[in-house]
Amino acid sequence: MQLHIKLVLDDKFTFKRFKEELTQNNFPIVHITTHGQFSSDPLKTVLVAYDKLINIRDFDSLIRDKTENSQDAIELLVLSACETAKGNKQSVMGIAGIAAQAGARSTVATLWRVDANSTALLMQEFYKGLNNGLPKAEALRQAQLSLLSNPQYQKSYYWAPFLLVGSWL
Repeated sequence: MQLHIKLVLDDKFTFKRFKEELTQNNFPIVHITTHGQFSSDPLKTVLVAYDKLINIRDFDSLIRDKTENSQDAIELLVLSACETAKGNKQSVMGIAGIAAQAGARSTVATLWRVDANSTALLMQEFYKGLNNGLPKAEALRQAQLSLLSNPQYQKSYYWAPFLLVGSWL
């Protein structure tokens, strides 16, 4: 499986552009690397775009519209920023759980603050595994083992915060 990549970076990552890209294109994998914040108040649970904060209701609506009104559902949503799977009693898996409820078939997210360099390496290995035809769970496991084998990133802080919610295949 060869992945098609379209980058929307920095000042190009606006809410309007994100919405357009998501609704007009078929991206089975959507990877979002931006700051986010989870709160028990849905209006304070946000992802950061260049032009505004995307509250979780808008995010939920975008994912839900994509999955309910299209055969091109999001197979894998990757939220590789800090604490995207940190939740509370109302939403156990945080932003990742909300994405799963909205219809993303699988979500990779983080339980705590992550290091940018080790996350980049882990994601590189994860996508390499997906490109080689590994199931998502195995690709993530091998990426974590790859970091664990690196003396610089052996502590669990670097490799353990990543989890897969939803379909493991």
